[in-house]
Amino acid sequence: MEDRAIAIDKQFLERVGDGSVLNILNDISEGWDHRSLGLSDADFVGIFESQLKSRLLDLESRRMRARNQGFYTIGSSGHEGNAAVAAALRPTDMAFLHYRSGAFMVERGRQVPGETQLWDMLLSFAASSEDPISGGRHKVLGSKTLLIPPQTSTIASHLPKAVGAALSIPLTSRLGVEAVMPHDALVMCNFGDASANHASAQTAINAAGWAAYQGVPLPLMFVCEDNGIGISTATPKGWIRANFEHRPGIQYFYCDGRDLLDTFKVTREAADWCRRHRKPVFLHVRTVRLMGHAGSDAEIAYLPKERIFATEAQDPLLVSAAQLIDAGLMTPAAIVDLYQELKARIGAIALVAAGRPKLTTAKDAMASIVPPKADVAPITPLDDAQLGELFKADRQSIGKPVHMGKLINLALTELMASRDNIVICGEDVGKKGGVYGVTSRLVDRFGPNRVINTLLDETSILGMATGMAHNGLLPIPEIQFLAYVHNAEDQIRGEAATLSFFSNGQFTNPMVIRIAGLAYQKGFGGHFHNDNSFTLFRDIPGLILACPSNGKDAVEMLRECVRLAREEQRVVVFLEPIALYMTRDLHEAGDSLWAADYVPEREATPIALGEPGIHGKGKDLCIITYGNGYFLSRQAEKQLREQGIDCTIMDLRFLVPLNEQAIAEQASQCRHVLIVDECRRSGSVSEAIVTALHERLGAACPPLARLNAEDCFIPLADAATLPLPSRDSIVAAALALVQKGTADIINMEARA
Repeated sequence: MEDRAIAIDKQFLERVGDGSVLNILNDISEGWDHRSLGLSDADFVGIFESQLKSRLLDLESRRMRARNQGFYTIGSSGHEGNAAVAAALRPTDMAFLHYRSGAFMVERGRQVPGETQLWDMLLSFAASSEDPISGGRHKVLGSKTLLIPPQTSTIASHLPKAVGAALSIPLTSRLGVEAVMPHDALVMCNFGDASANHASAQTAINAAGWAAYQGVPLPLMFVCEDNGIGISTATPKGWIRANFEHRPGIQYFYCDGRDLLDTFKVTREAADWCRRHRKPVFLHVRTVRLMGHAGSDAEIAYLPKERIFATEAQDPLLVSAAQLIDAGLMTPAAIVDLYQELKARIGAIALVAAGRPKLTTAKDAMASIVPPKADVAPITPLDDAQLGELFKADRQSIGKPVHMGKLINLALTELMASRDNIVICGEDVGKKGGVYGVTSRLVDRFGPNRVINTLLDETSILGMATGMAHNGLLPIPEIQFLAYVHNAEDQIRGEAATLSFFSNGQFTNPMVIRIAGLAYQKGFGGHFHNDNSFTLFRDIPGLILACPSNGKDAVEMLRECVRLAREEQRVVVFLEPIALYMTRDLHEAGDSLWAADYVPEREATPIALGEPGIHGKGKDLCIITYGNGYFLSRQAEKQLREQGIDCTIMDLRFLVPLNEQAIAEQASQCRHVLIVDECRRSGSVSEAIVTALHERLGAACPPLARLNAEDCFIPLADAATLPLPSRDSIVAAALALVQKGTADIINMEARA
């Protein structure tokens, strides 16, 4: 078959040029008069021009690819009706776009003075470091000035955060905190019919309906652009309408995306309804897909020729051209001239864009992984009178040692009292106080607008937090158990942690994700509540992972995590060892060595990112550990000291990124090194520690060993601790290491 891009280009010029394009109005156009819809002549022509630019950008992207000057050819052809969606919305409505939204992007740029969409998008096609949104890191649709956070190859993973962003609009108004979006804004997210089947889409639409059904204000517009096919798999006819027309809490609208005027009319009605009722809408837009899924996709391999030709005959640009001719706004010759002029202009810009600078070093590519610091006002710690009033219901816990769970609760209380944009969200975080009572009384103190009980769905919880962070809030979502986060890890990996990278630091979603986790819970839950692996967090660039081992540290580390989110716009995971929540004693009942007094923020000694905890000064053995391992190592230390082995114990505290320099410096001061890691031997952080020690110390690295959990899931009841390190196994491993090292020295001296 003839190259379909060439065929579609030729078809447009021929059918417009000979006037036969007008025949399409009988089959597709609803016959709306643009003026009766409130659309001026200039805007009607302007939207059509945005559609043309989007199409010609698609065609040029394929020519650039053929010249090895462009690198991404998933285009918007057939979906140009979303230019009318952009025209019906406001530039202050945040938009989360999928990759077939070039026309939306161009049209929104037309609404804001000073935008240079053709140049900007072609720089993106060329992966130039001058690309104003990603700095050459990806061909993404996004703009800070247009309020369009960028997405990559999204398959509905952006929908959950759209729910959170929409929720945040009325929420910031109720809380009276500064926001990015105005109070009358809405959030729009679009996606394809195939993506509507994705778990992320289903969970977001369900969450929006769940909230709206209960009367929670949520100005959100879901826009499903239904072209009837996902790559090569057809969407059953009527599937989208059948699935979404009667969703509780969500108002359904339908328009023909091939018809610019129908799309504008219905989108405006849907947007008006959404703003007026502050409830979500589902806009079902019929579209077609032209030129296959991407430049490399040969549709003829899975579609009959007749189907391809029939689809091309429904080209929305033909419909728009016919409507303009019928309205007397443009002649066929004028449209052909405009098309050719734009085509030449875009081709010329592309040649210049292709020659612009590219990223040339790893350092340049990595520069936006860590966001820029925010310009925020300093925090004034609470004084004695304020603290007294704040903690009047906690008098029994103030001024005496309490366990980690209570200390985290008190820290959260003070943090929320002094930072009015902190919002806690998660299942059961309200009256129940969270799964382990760590959020107890917070809803009584700060109300349901700041302590939000969510539905049982981790994807919704994390997506909601990410979206709220787009609009000036500082979310602290709670995930009840570490194993549960696996259901939703892409919301961290593919959404929250990538935003700064793909926007060149222009967009951020700072948050602190609290997760109850790790093992050592006898008799409860098995591996699903006793998950001892956090490997998923270790390879997410830019993410920070903190893990306290005791309540005193937990308070200061949580404050540092909130500071990192608030001031440095970081995404932070705060992993709380469940087995240590209620632990008070270290060696024997009643010694209270693992409890601590609550120290207010104004009297605190901060713990900085990466700063380890050091216990002891022994040189015989350095034990490097964290979490439950630190608690057990402190128990083991007593027995080792009784056997003549003096230890230093390093509590890592921050597991991502690892402070390799501090680890190496501490290890170099001791004769032996034992790494105690409660996670599984394969894929655990201990592997990184061993590697760092050998790379940094080389031949000077002391003899070392590591003690890990077995490569096993955690069983139930007393068997729960069998695969895990214990006090006794730490003692045994330490003795074996030190005794072997001593024997090796004796043998070396004997040989000498």
